[in-house]
Amino acid sequence: MHGEYKVPGGKLVAVDVDVEDGRLRDPRVSGDFFLEPDSALEDINAALAGMPAAATAEQLASALTAAVDHTVSMVGFSAEAVGIAVRRALGHATSWGDHTFEVIHGGPVHPALNVALDEVIPAEVAAGRRGPTMRIWEWDAPLVVIGSFQSVRNEIDAEALERHGMSVVRRISGGGAMFMEPGNCITYSLVVPESLVEGLSFERSYAFLDDWVLGALAEIGVDARYVPLNDIASEHGKIGGAAQKRFASGVVLHHVTMAYDIDADKMLDVLRIGREKMSDKGTKSANKRVDPMRSQTGMAREAIIDAFIAHFRGRYDTVLSDYTEDELARARELMETKFLSDDWTYRVP
Repeated sequence: MHGEYKVPGGKLVAVDVDVEDGRLRDPRVSGDFFLEPDSALEDINAALAGMPAAATAEQLASALTAAVDHTVSMVGFSAEAVGIAVRRALGHATSWGDHTFEVIHGGPVHPALNVALDEVIPAEVAAGRRGPTMRIWEWDAPLVVIGSFQSVRNEIDAEALERHGMSVVRRISGGGAMFMEPGNCITYSLVVPESLVEGLSFERSYAFLDDWVLGALAEIGVDARYVPLNDIASEHGKIGGAAQKRFASGVVLHHVTMAYDIDADKMLDVLRIGREKMSDKGTKSANKRVDPMRSQTGMAREAIIDAFIAHFRGRYDTVLSDYTEDELARARELMETKFLSDDWTYRVP
């Protein structure tokens, strides 16, 4: 059996292995990584041999770490990467190439409907009615989306929110507040089976699921990098942030919002964030706009989205798709009964 894992920003690890009586037999690790001394490869293979075929990626990585001398240099890969490659060889973990992704870029909808769709689409993927999905948000009204565990009172100035004609909606994932006006940012959601991130820590799964967008940004002239835990940044400052929700059904929701051209004065008026946070978002003055995507590319927002979709489709097996009437109906019901309700919005006052 053969499995491969490409380390985000690193090297490819491949594993060929047999299974006999429930244990790994004759494992052979290879790849374009660097390893010193050469003899350490024999130690890695020996550490895997005899391990239970049901061992998790973490257990396999622990066995490797214990067996390999601390003076060994593993460059471009890690014990964790080897463990994931083994799990893929055994069919327990999947890779991007194992899936066909549905790509959705629909028209503008009520902003809270997008939040509701982030609960509906994972249920569809878990039920097998829809394949893994990447969708771009479009919305027709201003909105502040707060993280699942944030306090409304601590994050939002209620008077400023009303003055600017904005509303607040709590999403199902953690993380910070998203200041969203039509046309001022780019948001996408990825819904994938948990097998795609099997063996990855939460921190590493963020970088892994957004590795494609770093490639898309590079193609439009933005030299971006991932900053743990969940930020995408360039030399000019933060571009965007990610959030995740893992469902008991075995599906992962991963979404990212990137600033295109945000009115910093209005954002500071509505959100209770200080100067230090503003500097982190790429501006030194409240009188400036937070515009990393616009200023660094000179491109229209629509052109950037088109470039993102083209890059994603060129990188993975995809089909263009759209929301079904049933999905939209259930999302509208959730929007009215949950996401626009005070019980949900103010569950953390």
